[in-house]
Amino acid sequence: MRWENLTVESGGHSRAADAALFGADAVVSRTFDTPEFRGITFHEVRARSIINRVPGASRMPFEWTVNPYRGCSHACVYCFARKSHSYLDLDTGLGFDSQIVVKVNAPDLLRRQLGSRRWLGEHIAMGTNVDCYQRAEGRYRLMPGILGALRDHANPFSILTKGTLILRDLDLLVQASEVTDVGISVSVGFTDPALWRTVEPGTPSPERRLDAVRTLTEHGIDVGVLMAPVIPFLSDHPAQLRATVRAIAASGASSVTPLVLHLRPGAREWFMAWLGQHHPHLVRRYERLYAEGAYAPKWYQRRITRQVHDLAQEYGIGPARAGMPRRIPEPPDPADEPVSEPTQLTLI
Repeated sequence: MRWENLTVESGGHSRAADAALFGADAVVSRTFDTPEFRGITFHEVRARSIINRVPGASRMPFEWTVNPYRGCSHACVYCFARKSHSYLDLDTGLGFDSQIVVKVNAPDLLRRQLGSRRWLGEHIAMGTNVDCYQRAEGRYRLMPGILGALRDHANPFSILTKGTLILRDLDLLVQASEVTDVGISVSVGFTDPALWRTVEPGTPSPERRLDAVRTLTEHGIDVGVLMAPVIPFLSDHPAQLRATVRAIAASGASSVTPLVLHLRPGAREWFMAWLGQHHPHLVRRYERLYAEGAYAPKWYQRRITRQVHDLAQEYGIGPARAGMPRRIPEPPDPADEPVSEPTQLTLI
């Protein structure tokens, strides 16, 4: 993202960090010191484009994405999108968790782009970089406008989320599903509450996420679960896999797709620091397992996939939905996804 040539419409004060990121003359953020958002800074920008093309070299099963946010207060220690914050001159650790870029004009911009003669009505994926139902969405309420635009244009779309806030937009999702193809996937990698509290501290609990799956399913929306990540030596014991798949099946999910933890640059450093603090005895094992790069060895990935698929069959979870991949490809490097260029910062 290019942050130069931003102007301020109102308020604010200059800080050294702002100058380094946005230019010496631009004030570009404000901090909300409230119980709900304490410690989080929102950078409110107006994007030039909101529908992003996924590069042809990407292995993702879709070509277009919409991402109204950058950075994520879910604060998952393993998040592959952390590297994308470095392109904004922001920290990929705590900065990724607390410096949230908000494209405040996303709904209106999407509606205009969907109405363009050049747009052919292709599938749009959301939640592929950071979660569009993270806590910031509770304040900015961008998704109702986005979903309304997609519904009104009968444009097919999918959402991947850990956020139970998606239930706020249940009526819009039902309306959209009546006129176009809607795919919903909820991410639940494990059900261990102690592990969840340390590795995904800003997310709703796995139990609440599965309750959301149940509610969506009860309203006729087909929901799959992305069982991601399966974390080596922490959530991959056969008993843990069984407990997770059993809970997913009980939620009414139509499919379960396992994905083993991957550690790209940016995420790798942050995760390994967390591992050293919470599970120092596992550091050497991780160094060996991920010695060849960002991904666990193929033999390990195949073993987890086979175990989860066998458990899914045992608990009666059907195959992946039509139009959805039977195996979610490895996520692309965050650099693969273009970042919309802001033209103006609005402090609201």
